Order: sequence, then structure tokens, then C-alpha cells
Amino acid sequence: MSLYEKLVNKEEALSLVGLGYVGMPIAHAFAGKIRVIGYDNSEKKIELYKSGIDPTKEVGDEEIKKTNVEFTADPARLKEAKFHIVAVPTPVNDDHTPDLTPVMGASTVLGRNLTRGSIVVYESTVYPGVTEEICVPILEKESGLTCGVDFKVGYSPERINPGDKVHRLSTITKIVSGMDEETLDEVAHVYEMVALAGVYRAQSIKVAEAAKVIENSQRDINIAFMNELSMIFHRMGIDTKEVLAAAGTKWNFLPFAPGLVGGHCIGVDPYYLTYKAEELGYHSQIILSGRRINDDMGKYIAESLVKRLIAADIPVKQARVGILGFTFKENCPDTRNTRVIDIVRELGEYGITPVVSDEAADSEEAKRLYGLTLAKPSEVHDMDAVVVAVAHTYLAKLDKSAIRAMFNGKNRKKVLFDIKGIYDRSLFADDDEDYWRL
Repeated sequence: MSLYEKLVNKEEALSLVGLGYVGMPIAHAFAGKIRVIGYDNSEKKIELYKSGIDPTKEVGDEEIKKTNVEFTADPARLKEAKFHIVAVPTPVNDDHTPDLTPVMGASTVLGRNLTRGSIVVYESTVYPGVTEEICVPILEKESGLTCGVDFKVGYSPERINPGDKVHRLSTITKIVSGMDEETLDEVAHVYEMVALAGVYRAQSIKVAEAAKVIENSQRDINIAFMNELSMIFHRMGIDTKEVLAAAGTKWNFLPFAPGLVGGHCIGVDPYYLTYKAEELGYHSQIILSGRRINDDMGKYIAESLVKRLIAADIPVKQARVGILGFTFKENCPDTRNTRVIDIVRELGEYGITPVVSDEAADSEEAKRLYGLTLAKPSEVHDMDAVVVAVAHTYLAKLDKSAIRAMFNGKNRKKVLFDIKGIYDRSLFADDDEDYWRL
């Protein structure tokens, strides 16, 4: 009997190592079909899940209360499973080199609790070769088992988009791979239980790893092009959004838009690819050029804001600037690798301490990662400028009067920066309004 059949018959269990924005939705999906052990090294997170609270907001509190996932922070319970999925973050260091600490740590913990006959599938985004060249040796060392004899490995890149209620695990094609044909069959059959849109069988683990890392690199490059166009069109006095709307009438024009590029995918994955390329003696040109443009957008926005303050005869030093939205993307509580922090820090160089507010953000995480205390919406008043940095639905619903109420009425101009262009600029055409967007 195959491992897949044993899972379906509940003779064996599946484990999910890492219950974050990617891992929790996967665990929840499988728990509706088979026995699932959900492991995370954060006892606090496990207690939240056990009490019916979803800190990621990806699954929702009601579904967490009903789920059959067996939540645990005890790594020994991984011994109860035979099919393991590793879904931990793969960030970058300050020098933009890959930080494989989380995936190596997860491999160490899993290796110590690995049993014969297991299959380990990694979902974390990595450069080609990490699964077989870095993770497998750790699994072998910690378990005393031999890969290919005592256990097998595969790779299935995560494609879950945090905050996206349309492109979910069940609606997107899942890439799967295995170290041999037998493993590939098992991995494919297991994922077909939850990937209702089907699976794509990659030729090898390295092909699957490469496919994932270029998906986000492609988006990063395209957004960088839009950001560069925005900077050019601002110098020309042309509205970028209007240009894109016009160009978008052509059937093959790609619908990208300028903006801040953060999070743990688009703003990170390209560095994994270029790091490996450097190891092989190739220095990336297009990919790193795009990264430089996107990494500098916070500085560009802050400098543009300072120029508008000066033009409005508003003293820059100690100006009151409200920033609405702090997460790395809309309708998501995650603040990790948010590029809004670049605007905050850059404004600080001019003697400005912004008042940052975000009703959707994980405030504890923002405090822990950035030392930033998020303000209540009611504290955003008497502002010399307001920056709407994230396209949260609740912010998009603000009407003109609500926005005007945030400003200092004594100033000659109300400087409004709408980074994502979520408002109709024609609504802010009064003589005392200075509206700006990327």
C-alpha cells in the first residue's frame, strides 16, 4: 500500500512544519481529508490556534475553531507523521544574501524526529539546489537515516498569496517534484487532494525550485519598470496612472502598476537567484537593476513629500506627517519586510517623526520588528501631510471629508500622497489640495 493510500485511510499522518501565512492554509486544507499534525516552534502561536484565533487571518477564526489540525509546539509529535511539509520563511540578511536559518532549523528539528519510510516536501522559496544540497544533509545527519533509502524528498513551491481571497490553494495549479519517479507520484497524489486546480509535475526538484524563484523575480522586474516610468512621468508632469490606463487598452500590454515592493516573496526571492548566480560567476544585470529601483522607492517618495512641503511653505523639520497603512500589502496584517518603513526612516532624516496608523496591521509585530508604536486612527489629526501608503479596503472607503479632517486647517495646502492611487484624483482638485500619486 502506498503512503498516499495510508494517509487517505488515516493509517498514517501528515505533518506541517511552520504554521504561518503559507503553512496554516495548507494544514487546514489537508485536515479536511486526512490526519494532520500542525507544528510550530512558537508556543504563543500554537495557543492562539488552540483557542480558535487565527493570527494570520488567512483561514479565519471560525474555520480554526472547526479544524481537525492537531496543533502542537512539541517537535517529538512529528514522529507520528510519515509525510512532512516544511513551510517556513526564507528571508534575506541585511546584505541581501539568503538567510537559510529558518529552513535549516526546521530541517534540524524534523531530522531529529524523522522515521523510516517518510517523505519530506519543502515549500519554502529557495534557490535551485537548497533542498538536495543543504536540507538533505541536515536531515541525514540529525536522523541517522539515508536519503533515497530510508526516506525521500520532494519540493512543491508555495503559491499562496497572503490576503488574496481569489487565488487560494484550491484554485491554483500546484507545482510538485520528487527525487525519483516513485516519490513524484506519491507527492502528486497527496497534493491532488487539496490542489483542485490540478498539479504540474516538474522534471526535477531543481526545476521546481527555479520555477518558483523566477515567478516573483519576473513580477519584481515588471514593477521596477513601472516605478521607473513613474519617476520619468513625474518630471514630465504626466499622470502615470492615466498613461497606464491608456496603454492598457492594447491587448498584450501587461497590467502592472508602480508601488512599494516588500513582503517575503517579490522583494526577497530575486536575491536568492542572483546569489546563486554570483556563486557560479555570473553577475545579474536586469534582476539587480530592478531590485535597486524598487529598494529605493521609499527614499524617492519621502524626498518627493519633502519637496511638496517646501512648495507649500510648510516647515519640514518637525512637520506632522500621517502615514496610513504599514503592512507590506493590502488587507493583510503582516508587517515583515514592509517597505513603508523606508518612508518612515527617510522622513526621520529630515527631522520628521511620522504618525503611523494601520487598523489591519499586527501591532505587536510592528513594535517587535521596528520599535514602532502604531497610532490609533483618532490620533491622525492636525497633519501637515498625509501619506496613504497601503491600499487597505477600509482606507479606500474613506471619503474626502474624512481625509480633509486629518489636516491642519491653518496650512495653505493639504498635501496628500496616495501611493497606490486608490482615490479619484479629480476629487482632490480644490485650490488648497495638493494630490500626488505614483
